[in-house]
Amino acid sequence: MNGNYTQCPKCGHKLPHPLPASASCPACGVYFFKWERSSREPALPAADDDFFASEDGGFISSLFQPKEKMDAPSFYGRVAALVLLAIWSWFLFGYDYRDGEIGGSFMHNILLPIHEAGHVLFSPFGEFVMILGGSLFQLLLPLGIGVAFIVKHRDNFGASIGLWWAGVSLADLSPYIYDALHPQLILLGGGTGANDGPHDWIYLLITLGQIENAQRWGAIAHALGGLLMLLALVWGATLLWRQRGRMQ
Repeated sequence: MNGNYTQCPKCGHKLPHPLPASASCPACGVYFFKWERSSREPALPAADDDFFASEDGGFISSLFQPKEKMDAPSFYGRVAALVLLAIWSWFLFGYDYRDGEIGGSFMHNILLPIHEAGHVLFSPFGEFVMILGGSLFQLLLPLGIGVAFIVKHRDNFGASIGLWWAGVSLADLSPYIYDALHPQLILLGGGTGANDGPHDWIYLLITLGQIENAQRWGAIAHALGGLLMLLALVWGATLLWRQRGRMQ
């Protein structure tokens, strides 16, 4: 609006006589030209504390938002970490799930105590859930850490690493599932679990009536684990690509 004002555009006060844009309202004190300028400016993006609100696509879009600012050492450190994880993923997925080759990997040594802790954690919920709890916790822990990165730290890249870890966990479980039909893996107790127990997935698949399909479920777990690893790496790479323009 240009020219003289007969009414304040902010508070609606009727002016006793027309005033130019350079004047101010005697009631609220706003300068008319400042109000006119602010009314033409585009609305600011959603505040950072409304993290899941995105004018482009809501929650899904928010998962691809990089950090607001990042210094160069942190950025290039994340680039290096993602490259190393991509190389490591190639080896982890390449292990033969049919003979439990991944059991000799460094990652398996990390996942094994988490698996055993899951049995203890879920023990109050009955035998089936307790036995399932080892494998379940192996998957839920990295996913929970990923969610914490999003909610607490607003760090989607950290969440992508959590998803990658969950993918590795699923790939790590695939030999155990596959082995249930014809047990060959040596378990912590020193046996195969065929007659001397315990073999989690023999019990679980017999209970579910799926023991004859153990090898099929093992192959599916391996494929899904690889897919999750790939999706996590693509997610992380997309975030780093977008982060380039937000360097300090």
